[in-house]
Amino acid sequence: MFLLDYIVNLSIFSLLVSTPLVIRSFTNHKPIKHFRLWVGIYGGFVSIILIMLSIHEQGYPYDIRYAPVILIFAYLGPFAGIITGSIGLLARLFSGGHWDIAITGWAALMIWFTIINYYVKRFTPLMKSIILCGSYMIIYVITVPIIFNVFRDKPFFHVQYILFVMLGVILGLLLIESYVKLHRLNNRLSDMYRMVEASESKYRLIAENTSDLIMVMDKEHTLTYFSPSHEIVLGYQGSELEEVKLCRFIHPNDVEMFKNTLDRMFENKESLLIEFRLKHKQGQWIEFESRCVPVNGENDEIEHIVIISRDISERKKAEEILLQSEKLSIVGELAAGVAHEIRNPLTTIKGFLQLYKWENGANEINELLLSELARIETITSEMLSLGKPQAVQHHRTNLQELVENTLELLSPQAHLENIQFKLCVEESSFFITGEKNQLKQVFLNILKNAIEAMPDGGNIHINLQKSENGECVLSVQDEGCGIPEELLPRLGEPFYSLKEKGTGLGLMICNKIIKQHQGSITYQSKAKQGTLVEIKLPLAG
Repeated sequence: MFLLDYIVNLSIFSLLVSTPLVIRSFTNHKPIKHFRLWVGIYGGFVSIILIMLSIHEQGYPYDIRYAPVILIFAYLGPFAGIITGSIGLLARLFSGGHWDIAITGWAALMIWFTIINYYVKRFTPLMKSIILCGSYMIIYVITVPIIFNVFRDKPFFHVQYILFVMLGVILGLLLIESYVKLHRLNNRLSDMYRMVEASESKYRLIAENTSDLIMVMDKEHTLTYFSPSHEIVLGYQGSELEEVKLCRFIHPNDVEMFKNTLDRMFENKESLLIEFRLKHKQGQWIEFESRCVPVNGENDEIEHIVIISRDISERKKAEEILLQSEKLSIVGELAAGVAHEIRNPLTTIKGFLQLYKWENGANEINELLLSELARIETITSEMLSLGKPQAVQHHRTNLQELVENTLELLSPQAHLENIQFKLCVEESSFFITGEKNQLKQVFLNILKNAIEAMPDGGNIHINLQKSENGECVLSVQDEGCGIPEELLPRLGEPFYSLKEKGTGLGLMICNKIIKQHQGSITYQSKAKQGTLVEIKLPLAG
């Protein structure tokens, strides 16, 4: 019969211990005010329930009310433990007799537990529980069967009861320690989740806000991941890139090189840096510098390749400008040296031809030689002006007056070629800061080219207006033979000209002068549709 009573007591005790732990697991674990006090009171409530389920033997009640006392002393210290023990004592006195045994045992246990707790306060709750259980057994044996001579002739009964209390403590320890370990594990998992979420958030922040293209490609060259920057840089939506082979967007001339690089990467298992062109959704090709990093999977085989690509179009342009600048510098120095060496013998030859003409009279050959010598002299002058640095002083200049003066100089030649100048000015004046003679040289070169491009006559439209950016824009539109679009990028290169006897130095000098004035010059043309030259110069403040 005792066995069934023990099982009922232990089951109720386990339920009462686990109930607050389960409830606590569903809360946010915020600190509870006066936590020890409330736990002590709850422990007293548990003691009352256990006393109500006590086992009676020849007028003596036996229960496991000291199991919660031991546990609370071990985990929360004397304050909460004494509260639990006091409530349990009151319930015990209220439920039955033998007050002397109950009070003496309670006082001895409370005093002894408090003293022990002072010395073992740095121990773990588990060790404290073991020590307190041992103390309880000693005090119980001393007080109950020895001092008060209760069932001294039934040692098995006392052993059975002590084991009953110890089993309650063990069950309580198992429940509490399991909860504590699960709680710690849950906290660690929560911390890990937070760390993973924070890390993922950082990577997502980088991936979603970088202008670089981040792609993950599998062995079949199919894209399995692409950063949102693809939409900004290439114009493609995410749905357009899902499960698409990367080679579809690579320039046909770069596909073989790209595949060979990937094959080498799979073979050597090393990251490589390559350059290739990707197609924008609108059709233009953009140059990218890409670092391809292999990612190993199982069996140390490459399963994915991470490709981080950066748009290097602007860098390429800067490199071309730098190369062009270095080329111009070399050409200028060479041109100046050659022109200087040519001028001296050229002056001598021209002098003798003029003397011969004065002595023997003019003839066709003599005139042709003098004409060609004059052309050589013009070329050498251009070469000198290209290569020799010139000290230039900029002054406030009315660009409209400068353009009108240039048109007056060229009007006789234009009239002979049956060409009319059509000047259109939006405002009364456009003031810039520059050197008049150099700018006039630019306008003369541009307008002469327009005249020479119109052997059958026509109109040349000159417009002077202000741009939205606050710049002065001078545009010259002719009705000549035009220039094929593929040749436009070469305009301004030294010794490149579309004229039969041109040197290309004229436009080269124009480009140099406009750049010195912090401006820009552009050309737009198509074959048989005329040419538009647009010069932009900053307005004076």
